[in-house]
Amino acid sequence: MLSLEVLTMAGRVALDIGRPLEAVAIGSQGAGAAGILSSYGVSTLHVADDPRLAEYAPVAWAHAIAELADQVNAEIVIGTASDRGGEVMAHVGARMQVPLAANCTEIAPGDPFIVIRQRWGGSLLEEAHIKARVKLLTLAPHALTAEASPSRTDVTTRAFTPALDDRDFRVRLVPQVEADTGKISLAQARVVVGGGRGVGSAEGFASLEELADLLGGAVGCSRAVTSLGWRPHSDQVDQTGTRIAPDLYIACGISGAIQHMVGCRAAKHILAINTDPAAPIVAQADYAVIGDVQKVLTAVNAEIKRVKAGAPSRTPA
Repeated sequence: MLSLEVLTMAGRVALDIGRPLEAVAIGSQGAGAAGILSSYGVSTLHVADDPRLAEYAPVAWAHAIAELADQVNAEIVIGTASDRGGEVMAHVGARMQVPLAANCTEIAPGDPFIVIRQRWGGSLLEEAHIKARVKLLTLAPHALTAEASPSRTDVTTRAFTPALDDRDFRVRLVPQVEADTGKISLAQARVVVGGGRGVGSAEGFASLEELADLLGGAVGCSRAVTSLGWRPHSDQVDQTGTRIAPDLYIACGISGAIQHMVGCRAAKHILAINTDPAAPIVAQADYAVIGDVQKVLTAVNAEIKRVKAGAPSRTPA
């Protein structure tokens, strides 16, 4: 999804400056991406064809991108501001000896070349002017909605072999096997039920798990919860955890510290359940229920089950 957002922004910028939109895929398997790239206006797909690039190696990936940028005389190189994207693009900047503008939300080509980017975890927007022979940027996650181009393009696939040596692979990801939990990932979930200290305990997350199961969603949490050992870090939603963009985020017993809001700000709708009407998240939410989390969720879960079972509506006494 983040790559499609980058393609959307890059397509707009390419149109503004009158240059073709070109993409790079690392590893020979990237050639299979031509079909979807056609929907986003890409004219040429460059495939870095070296078997050693199959596993993540940030310096080697950066070397390949920098070499290609020089070959095609690129004016602008845009990557994702994901963990890997930020790391690779930083190495690209170092290799090409040009600055990197990270976490951009808007790009205005011209003289000066202006970008708006997030600083301090998204609490501050900065206008920056870039002066460099090649503009290197990363796009902040969910800064815009991915949109396909009105018409498809014919994508030319071109393989190139970057001049890599063993030193480029001193840092690399070795093969790993991730456990299949059978659960929807936080990053992809359309509904996320998040819990904070106000949930009360690790056992208190049972009602959140139940709600997430009923809605086909995933469970997240605040940093305070992981610090208490109630949930693993993989469930953490915030600046240093997972950044989510669901259709609905149900925040249960979460105060709404700025670091947490950075992680959930891309949610289309936020429902806050909190005993404190003055909690920061209540002011940020589209909807709020003021009350005890466990009592509210018990009632909500029971009602959802009743509706799913096709039970008749209850008549008020």
